[in-house]
Amino acid sequence: MVSSYRRAGAVGLAGLAALVADTTRAGFLLALLDGRAWTAGELARHAGVAASTASKHLDRLVAGGLLTEERQGRHRYVRLADARVAQLVEDLAAQVAPSAAARPCTLREAGAGSALARGRTCYDHLAGRLGIAVTDALTGLGLLRQDTGFALTDAGVRWFEDAGIPLVRTGRRPLARACLDWTERRPHLAGTAGAALCRHALDKGWCVRIGSDRAVKVTKTGERALAEHLGIQPETLR
Repeated sequence: MVSSYRRAGAVGLAGLAALVADTTRAGFLLALLDGRAWTAGELARHAGVAASTASKHLDRLVAGGLLTEERQGRHRYVRLADARVAQLVEDLAAQVAPSAAARPCTLREAGAGSALARGRTCYDHLAGRLGIAVTDALTGLGLLRQDTGFALTDAGVRWFEDAGIPLVRTGRRPLARACLDWTERRPHLAGTAGAALCRHALDKGWCVRIGSDRAVKVTKTGERALAEHLGIQPETLR
């Protein structure tokens, strides 16, 4: 006989699966991986659905605990509830990422896909080839260990301090965590350190967001900074 505890867990899992088992809602979750708050109207236009349809889907995601919302005047802003939800969405996306054989239908799709693969934000940390390059550089310099799970070394902690990147721990979030990159199929740096580095890169103009998606581009300033601090060659970031 199934215990009430196990049954409750099964019900919860089925409810979560039902929330993401819809193309529109899944598209909303993927868009919100850029870490920013979107209005309901922006998400409706992004998904190509009516505002009323978007509102119903957002109601379900908020009620299910995957999104949080805030209202300012006539606008309704939503964002992913927390880093755990972002990790869940990214991990699911990595498992079902389009194969290399899948071809984009238009030049616009091809360009957008190329930009995302080159560099993007994964909720609040860097992903794509950019994220992998940073992760590899940190590892190669002995600042990050990957042999027994992701962990900053003592030298890594000092590197963040010397670079003026504060590592502010919040809640139970680990200092460093591996996040499977869905385009590179390798882990990139997430956790407190990944978020701090991404925020610093955007604040200092090392990277800029491009388009309405979560793609980012490394600037000339960023190329010089990443070469100086991590020895990353500019051509690997283009």
